[in-house]
Amino acid sequence: MVEKHYRSFIKAISWRLTGSLDTMVISLLITRQLKWALTISGVELFTKIALFYAHERVWDKIPFGRVAGPKDKPDFQI
Repeated sequence: MVEKHYRSFIKAISWRLTGSLDTMVISLLITRQLKWALTISGVELFTKIALFYAHERVWDKIPFGRVAGPKDKPDFQI
């Protein structure tokens, strides 16, 4: 089974929103400044979406750990 590019992109966004919230909380605890916490989490939101998307697309090409399930097999053979 192959993932569509838009699925990888949506996964990247949802994961980064979660990760950026975590980064913002940690940054706030360390700096005690909301402005810096928001700046740090805002910057890494975009850079890490791009990195995650690229990472997903590379792994989509690698067959390691994949097995064909019943839905992946053709209904008939020629």
